[in-house]
Amino acid sequence: MRMPRRVAEFNRRVTNPVARSMTPWLPGLGTLEHVGRRSGRHYRTPLLVFETRDGFAILIGYGLETDWLKNVLAGGPTVLHKRGKAIRLSDPEMVSKEAAEPLVSPRYRPFYRLFPYNEATLILTRAEPEG
Repeated sequence: MRMPRRVAEFNRRVTNPVARSMTPWLPGLGTLEHVGRRSGRHYRTPLLVFETRDGFAILIGYGLETDWLKNVLAGGPTVLHKRGKAIRLSDPEMVSKEAAEPLVSPRYRPFYRLFPYNEATLILTRAEPEG
């Protein structure tokens, strides 16, 4: 299921500014900091994130043409702000939701299955060990 573009535009203008203040502290959410592939501007996008052994899985809810996704796939610096930590991420890879499911930590897998987004999942690896 893909969310309509109207919902994405509403979220960008209304929901995201509020969510950015809360996502670093809520268990299933995080704020992804990325750099615009053309503008060079820094963006912070609140997203559903699911921990994996080596990093995180992010369900794609607004389609493969979403700007934040294009920015991350372009290979610019990517940092996830989650639970008070800034985690550098690298090696973005798009896979199907089904292919990513076994990578999601068992603790979070039921929540991962719960969301109806089924177009794709972005897998990101921690760029450095947590310390």
